[in-house]
Amino acid sequence: MAALKVYGLPMSTCTTRVLTCLHEKAVEDFELVPVDLFDSEHRQPPFLSKNPFGQIPALEDGDLTLFESRAITQYLAEKYKDKGTDLLRHQGDLKEAALVKVWMEVESHHYNPAIQPIIYQFFAAPLCGTTPDQSIIDDNAEKLGKVLDIYDERLGNTKYLAGDCYTLADLHHLPYTYYLMKTP
Repeated sequence: MAALKVYGLPMSTCTTRVLTCLHEKAVEDFELVPVDLFDSEHRQPPFLSKNPFGQIPALEDGDLTLFESRAITQYLAEKYKDKGTDLLRHQGDLKEAALVKVWMEVESHHYNPAIQPIIYQFFAAPLCGTTPDQSIIDDNAEKLGKVLDIYDERLGNTKYLAGDCYTLADLHHLPYTYYLMKTP
């Protein structure tokens, strides 16, 4: 039996965030437990005991259960700080670690709110049998453009968002950026 259990689906951006973190930390002893969203498994009592908000992913590590992908990745980065990529800049100084946190917050509060509705309209809406709403796409594309202008400026001065090393700040962007690159 695997030490860690990740409840979710690989096509989920938030589950992918956790799986990517596990890969970066070179953690192989985990089990991906599929959650059937189309059958509303995530809204049933067994799953709700893992995440009362009924969203994927959830992580079980022994008697600890966590939900919210960014909290899970921070936990994994701390737990496995001596393995794989140093995603929180443990070997760096306090300023480097603070910049990682700043850009993780930027992703959560600025990038994600702009990009998530776009990705939903292009990918999830058709799966749910609805037509993408172009006005939602257009409104959020404008918001995303403003965020990306700031990123362009930042990345003109550093290799990665928090400095010259790949960190959780960058990793948190990967799932939605991947889907954005697949939009028509």
